[in-house]
Amino acid sequence: MFLEIKSLLAAPEIARLRALSEAMRFVDGRATNDGFAQKQNLQADPADAAFAESVKIVAEAMGRSRQFTDFAIPRRIAPPLLARYEPGMKYGPHADAAFINIPGGRIRSDVSCTVFISEPQDYEGGELMLHLGVRAMPIKLAPGHAILYPSTTLHEVAPVRSGRRLVSITFIESQIPDEQERAMLFELGEISALEGESMNWLNRMRLEIVRQNLTRKWSR
Repeated sequence: MFLEIKSLLAAPEIARLRALSEAMRFVDGRATNDGFAQKQNLQADPADAAFAESVKIVAEAMGRSRQFTDFAIPRRIAPPLLARYEPGMKYGPHADAAFINIPGGRIRSDVSCTVFISEPQDYEGGELMLHLGVRAMPIKLAPGHAILYPSTTLHEVAPVRSGRRLVSITFIESQIPDEQERAMLFELGEISALEGESMNWLNRMRLEIVRQNLTRKWSR
């Protein structure tokens, strides 16, 4: 199950991230995946003084998003990382590693997230391609929009033909590790939110009790 969140980032946050990216030092993206030659991109250097501000901007946006929280049910989130793709750069087909190293340890990657920062018309190519069986679904969203998807999903970034693609990526360890259980909880919550006003109040509360009890049962 995938989720698109519109306007996760506000316009001033997008502008600030773009400004930071112009001044920030970027390093070879293979620094975090040196065994994968198909990873050809640049990523923000955590040693750069501006890195912490870029992390804070995206992390705070995620923290205030009800959609993000309801879908991912996060336990821990890796520091969001700015990634840049220039002409000829790409990230070949892959699924994200089961565990991601973060300061102070590592987290299990249950949900992956890409937040788009560049204007779609500012670069050609560079689509995030989510492979669904024999089909690949291209995703290229407006700045500030985000896409969340299971970290087990085969995906890639198509080669950038021109321009510059700037995104922020992160990985979430969910309190509900099982993808299907997490999806069912999200659907129950959406039904309650969308239909709640037309439901008998007692029946709505019965539905909510089921959702909360399943959350307790499935949380790890």
